[in-house]
Amino acid sequence: MKLERYIDHTLLKPEAVEEQIKKVCEEAKKYNFASVCVNPYYVPLVSRELKGTDVKTCVVVGFPLGATTKEVKAFETKQAIENGANEVDMVINIGALKDKKYDVVRDDIKAVVDSAKGKAIVKVIIETCLLTKEEKVKACELAKEAGADFVKTSTGFSTGGAKVEDIRLMRETVGPEMGVKASGGVRTKEFAEVLIDTGANRIGASSSIAIVEGAKDSGFGY
Repeated sequence: MKLERYIDHTLLKPEAVEEQIKKVCEEAKKYNFASVCVNPYYVPLVSRELKGTDVKTCVVVGFPLGATTKEVKAFETKQAIENGANEVDMVINIGALKDKKYDVVRDDIKAVVDSAKGKAIVKVIIETCLLTKEEKVKACELAKEAGADFVKTSTGFSTGGAKVEDIRLMRETVGPEMGVKASGGVRTKEFAEVLIDTGANRIGASSSIAIVEGAKDSGFGY
């Protein structure tokens, strides 16, 4: 298993500065991670830093609450792709899901999928820690119906992160044709490998180097 190729090396903290973003890009190039995941402002910088490598530029959209309108999410997506993003991690409208406004949730996801227009893959963050089992299943089903490429557990900014049982449920729901990304609280090689064995084919982490080197849990962030 080439563990590094599963990892989206992530820095989403609001206080992150340019020097830190550049450092993350250098680390991603050194270890050959799957992508560097950042907030929209830093996409042009990351795209430049990663040019000529296999490491993708990943952006978050509607982050971290998911409560912006579908039009705003679609515009964020379009602009990020124009700025060099190859992958888009968008947050669903969690309140609408809980209100059982499934058309709203589906249309919200589809607006991002349509805006990506084959230029970037779309991962849908469902924020599992805020959902019941039934809501998790429904969110995955709606993401699949909307044409997304992945479902993803967490923003890393709410009340919990990735759990093995959630990865299992998400994989069972979407089947083999969609990706499943585990994020939030993934800080050790052992946990990352368990998540992958359970069905995850992407890991979002800020402790990426500790994970691939099998180092002690850094206890840091995402």
